[in-house]
Amino acid sequence: MTTIESVLNETRVFDPPAELAAQANVKGMEAYRKLCAEAESDYAGFWGRLAREHVLWHKPFTQVLDESQAPFFKWFQDGSLNVSYNCLDRHLKTQPDKVAIIFEADDGSVTKITYKQLYHRVCQFANGLKKLGIKKGDRVLIYMPMSIEAVVAMQACARIGATHSVVFGGFSAKSLQERIIDAGAVAVICADGQYRGGKAIPLKPAVDEAFAMGGCDGIKHVVVYRRTGDDVHFHAPRDVWWDDLVRGMPDVCEPEWVEAEHPLFILYTSGSTGKPKGVQHSSGGYILHAILTMQWAFDIKPTDVFWCTADVGWVTGHTYIAYGPLAVGATEIVFEGVPTYPDAGRFWKMIQNHKVSIFYTAPTAIRSLIKAGGDLPKQYDLSSLRLLGSVGEPINPEAWMWYHTVVGGGRCPIVDTWWQTETGGHMITPLPGVTPLKPGSCTLPLPGIMAAIVDETGQDVEKGKGGILVIKKPWPSMIRTIWGDPERFKKSYYPEDFQGRYYLAGDGANRDMDGYFWIMGRIDDVLNVSGHRLGTMEIESALVANSLVAEAAVVGKPHDIKGEAVVAFVVLKGARPEGVAAQEIATTLRNWVGQEIGPIAKPDEIRFGDNLPKTRSGKIMRRLLRALAKGEEITQDVSTLENPAILQQLKQAVK
Repeated sequence: MTTIESVLNETRVFDPPAELAAQANVKGMEAYRKLCAEAESDYAGFWGRLAREHVLWHKPFTQVLDESQAPFFKWFQDGSLNVSYNCLDRHLKTQPDKVAIIFEADDGSVTKITYKQLYHRVCQFANGLKKLGIKKGDRVLIYMPMSIEAVVAMQACARIGATHSVVFGGFSAKSLQERIIDAGAVAVICADGQYRGGKAIPLKPAVDEAFAMGGCDGIKHVVVYRRTGDDVHFHAPRDVWWDDLVRGMPDVCEPEWVEAEHPLFILYTSGSTGKPKGVQHSSGGYILHAILTMQWAFDIKPTDVFWCTADVGWVTGHTYIAYGPLAVGATEIVFEGVPTYPDAGRFWKMIQNHKVSIFYTAPTAIRSLIKAGGDLPKQYDLSSLRLLGSVGEPINPEAWMWYHTVVGGGRCPIVDTWWQTETGGHMITPLPGVTPLKPGSCTLPLPGIMAAIVDETGQDVEKGKGGILVIKKPWPSMIRTIWGDPERFKKSYYPEDFQGRYYLAGDGANRDMDGYFWIMGRIDDVLNVSGHRLGTMEIESALVANSLVAEAAVVGKPHDIKGEAVVAFVVLKGARPEGVAAQEIATTLRNWVGQEIGPIAKPDEIRFGDNLPKTRSGKIMRRLLRALAKGEEITQDVSTLENPAILQQLKQAVK
């Protein structure tokens, strides 16, 4: 491979609104370039200045970056701080009565909590954890629904110096057991259940099942938050109700001061080998990046109401729910439910009711809402919005345009943020007062983020060509290691192919003549068709640009002549077609892709389904689609699929 070919041709450009740019935290391209130049000329000095200005240190650091054990970089390591102190205590004198969290439950009931109230609840729960004997350095597993209590649990762990590992509430008992064992956890914080889409879904039974599988003997306590009131198996004295634990506890808890490199959390992400990878993040560098990206990318203001729709089980919910918004003193929404319950207007109604000004969601949610009712947002007052965000995967240009025009009324910049669990926070993203936007591009790296596109030998590729996305210098919020497996960390992210010099993101990308980055999908999602390397995202974008198509996923399968054949899985805005109708639509779409991109990208097969197979977090299960395309037996667990019947639909190819 030399380069990956970019076949997406997007020419629309949207300048920052003048009024927003005039008030922005980073005002205009000149201010952005000045920050970039400062980082270029004195990298350590740049990050050191920002860390001193934005983070409250108990003991100031004297060394910014230690590269002596690369790639195990250390940032601000002789400094000490507490992340919970940086999120809560700092606001007690300046804005104790400001609303910190607006919680909307699945049933629509609303609870508001101020910074002072949140501080006291975190302190009470932290004192409860201390009473159980949990201390600095212990690992605590959190398995909670979206709730104020989930944030309290994370903040309380940070307050006492315990390292938390949050497991998404949709994961199975087996996933819990694996993570408990790998992290060496001493306690689990969970709930009896959760509400989603009007249904009560049990959680505590999965914890009990994980214990029954064995290997969880290190767990001394299970704290159970009563959410649904359903009967649960209670294993006293190991199990303790949340309310009983905090009853009578002092509402002040002195923070445990920890070194900057102290592990704040471990978050497990799927690995190509099947064994989850425990991504370990630090305290000092992580909270710095959370603060900076809230200010730079989200342009946060004291009057904003910020809503990130992610679950706390994902890194987005860590950085942009549990930590970032609180560290900058914002008012934020925490939402328990799903976007389509009781109807597909739920998100828009919430934006209207809570006067949300910054809305951050995933392309998957955007596309599903287009399918569920593309004109629905027009029925609500969304005039409070001033900024939109996208996260999780590249957003195809047509979904971007709908988001911009229908949801944002054509007046709200979209920050299309590229980052990963491993990066800790945004890396490449527009700045709302700076960057002219191109639909589908995450645009330019943040100041201090040295992103580049290289070929297989690590050499920079010229503009207009695609290749492998890398980060050339360490940054404060980066992954520190894979928990308990430093060799896997090096092999995964600092491979010998590049002499261990660069962080390998695992994504293919193209950089256009303006220097804008376009993410083309995972490197393993690049197709080699007759010697042409094509990014799957670009073919997907072409398909979704057709007015018939709601969603599409593209994979490759072996082909005797072309190397790989393009297989497209398509969800239409209307009913799933069959017979002659399916053949006609498939021909239409094949010709459409040929016209949009070129004959080389035409799908060899198109398969129609009512939905695409997704994880509970909304990520398309591409490994499953590859197996379907190749006609292989499905061996992986599909119990978490919303609709397992679609697998049968997607086996049917329309030639």
